Amino acid sequence: MRKLLIAFVMAPLVATTLVAQASQQPVYLTPYGPPTRPFSPAVRVGNVLYLAGQIGTAGANAGAAGVVPGGIEAETRQTLNNIKEVLEKVGSDMDHVFKCTVMMADMKEWDAMNVVYRTFFKPDRMPARSALGANGLALNARVEIECLATVK
Repeated sequence: MRKLLIAFVMAPLVATTLVAQASQQPVYLTPYGPPTRPFSPAVRVGNVLYLAGQIGTAGANAGAAGVVPGGIEAETRQTLNNIKEVLEKVGSDMDHVFKCTVMMADMKEWDAMNVVYRTFFKPDRMPARSALGANGLALNARVEIECLATVK
């Protein structure tokens, strides 16, 4: 009888633990169909989304045409629009971004990038952020941004 009682009490705990562990497994999201390059646009682990770095190509799944013309401001705007598009396709939005990493070909353009960057976030919801200079971004981009967000 005691074993039955223990099993009865433990069953919901075991089930809850298994569900929690299952929800922590990476889910590789492909909002644009099968990847054409060796990475996923986003991976969900639990309620956290890990977005691949985006550059300023015309559309988050584009790339063959290169980055948009117009310098760091235009590239930053397109990069963040690409991030916004991926987030919306995988169940989130810019309000749920909590961390960004910005990689720049020229750190002298940091102030100009910031002018555009800040327009994509509410003043009281600015993500934590790191910025670093990089030598040689994909497609000769001026900026690449990767983000972490929570699911809505």
